[in-house]
Amino acid sequence: MGAYILRRLLLIIPTLLGIMVINFTLVQFVPGGPIEQIIANIEGQGDVFGGFAGGDAGGAPDVGGPGEVGGGSSEYAGARGLPPEFIAELEREFGFDKPPLERFLNMLWNYLRLDFGESYFRSISVIELVLEKMPVSISLGLWSTVIAYLISIPLGIRKAVKDGSSFDTWTSGLIIVAYAIPGFLFAILLVVLFAGGSYLQIFPLRGLTSDNFESLSLWGKIVDYFWHITLPVVASTISAFATLTLLTKNSFLDEIKKQYVMTARAKGLKESRVLYGHIFRNAMLIVIAGFPAVFIGVFFTGSLLIETIFSLDGLGRLGFEAAVARDYPVIFGTLFIFGLIGLVVGILSDLMYVLVDPRIDFEKREG
Repeated sequence: MGAYILRRLLLIIPTLLGIMVINFTLVQFVPGGPIEQIIANIEGQGDVFGGFAGGDAGGAPDVGGPGEVGGGSSEYAGARGLPPEFIAELEREFGFDKPPLERFLNMLWNYLRLDFGESYFRSISVIELVLEKMPVSISLGLWSTVIAYLISIPLGIRKAVKDGSSFDTWTSGLIIVAYAIPGFLFAILLVVLFAGGSYLQIFPLRGLTSDNFESLSLWGKIVDYFWHITLPVVASTISAFATLTLLTKNSFLDEIKKQYVMTARAKGLKESRVLYGHIFRNAMLIVIAGFPAVFIGVFFTGSLLIETIFSLDGLGRLGFEAAVARDYPVIFGTLFIFGLIGLVVGILSDLMYVLVDPRIDFEKREG
């Protein structure tokens, strides 16, 4: 197993490199870089030099970051009325005066030293920005995954035991309907019904906590947190549990038909003993072992629309805003960090398989 893990760890390097090369290359052909964003902002305000010097007056930020990422062009739409010296200074500050290959190699060297640079437009490091937004995404990802498992596993087992019954039929119908409803549409429905849209105003509609959160007692803080997170988590979970429920049911149905189950029943064991003492471990292998991947999937893909609907400032909105503003340090920094975490979680998922069922040996399978 050690050799297998070592090989997987070594594969992280070329995989990450390939991800970064592809995305960096694509960015070079995307119009409207950060300099064009600043130029458009400056011309809209009508204050060129004051905006550049002050970083606030004309909308142009202080651009003193490392500037080794992204793409730039010497021809900028809308820049005809600006002095060439000003454009050249912007390119130098962002690092776009260097060839793309040099910018890419500098970026990789900085990433190897865990230096992900500073946001072009927020005067904050990428790491600090990610850590600032992470509580929202962790809350959505963790609770959505936990609730999905708590609902899906018992429901899937019950459906497998009652396969073909009326219970199995109508619950399957509900699951299909829940899976078909887009998460953002269900989120809007929750807002209308329970967050002051048109009917009840039971839950708040903004942020993870109330304004007076710090002054609350420990119990009050816990209640306030769950009060804020209830609707977003429900909206995120509505379609997630459908796949997991059907996966659990099918896993149990496959195991129920095997010979060792018939043998256990022939010995006179109680049905509950057969179900949870023999079938459960084998049937739940794929479900339990996939927990890290499921969580990281929900964590990274935390719905941008759900975050927007409930006014949650998480990683989904961060990525969208960075893409719109062409904030390349944030785009590439988060891409590198999340890509690395995703690859490591893939290894953890394999380890979970071995932990749940020691009979699995990846080294022999590869051999």
